[in-house]
Amino acid sequence: MSTAELHTLTGAYALHALPEDERLSFERHLGACEACTQEVRELSATAARLGLAVSATPPPALRDRVLRDITTVRQEPPPPGRGSRSGAAPGRARRWSTYALAACVAAAAAFGGVAVWQNQVAQDARQEAAQAQQHNEQVARVLTAADATTSTSDLANGARGTVVVSKSVNRAVFLASGLTRPPSGKVYELWYNDGDAMRPAGLMNPSATDDAVLMDGPVDGASGMGITVEPEGGSEQPTTEPLALVEFKDA
Repeated sequence: MSTAELHTLTGAYALHALPEDERLSFERHLGACEACTQEVRELSATAARLGLAVSATPPPALRDRVLRDITTVRQEPPPPGRGSRSGAAPGRARRWSTYALAACVAAAAAFGGVAVWQNQVAQDARQEAAQAQQHNEQVARVLTAADATTSTSDLANGARGTVVVSKSVNRAVFLASGLTRPPSGKVYELWYNDGDAMRPAGLMNPSATDDAVLMDGPVDGASGMGITVEPEGGSEQPTTEPLALVEFKDA
């Protein structure tokens, strides 16, 4: 997704309405975009206030009508001169206008428990934004470390994998490009090579063909890393032949 498109996802993100692949892309963007971070805070707070304001019991047909009507709401173009959004293409509409946001709150009201739900939305949005920022900061520490070393390997079907290691930070980042999606029910799992043993180092997003993963756990004495295809949820030990084994370079 382009940066201009990512700027349009703040409302959907605040309401937890994004599909998994767009949510992950937006969270990576959120860590580097103060304008979107602020807007997510404002939309989450607005949604919470709207939820608290709902006191009347909605008619039974409200939910179906609202869910039908929001698919026909005309999207509004982003206002000119809004910080980093000024570069958006003319006429590109926001996916979630103020009306659509209010409509979603009304739809949630049809299920009941609006106030509790909206407060949870606001809390979750804040937590996820903080987690995304922390993740990006940790990745940046590894990539910009003075002793960072880089090793690259070919993966299957023309994909490439690069691992960046910092002994001073004691962490590693794996970057994949052109990776094919794993079979249904499978996931790519990363491993540290500790001599004769392989240590689990995290799972990759199965929906992403390009990804940057902060590998789980410290590097410690690992001499390299590997990537395998494992059952969804991962394995304690590799169950397939590695797609690649990459040796760490000395700083």
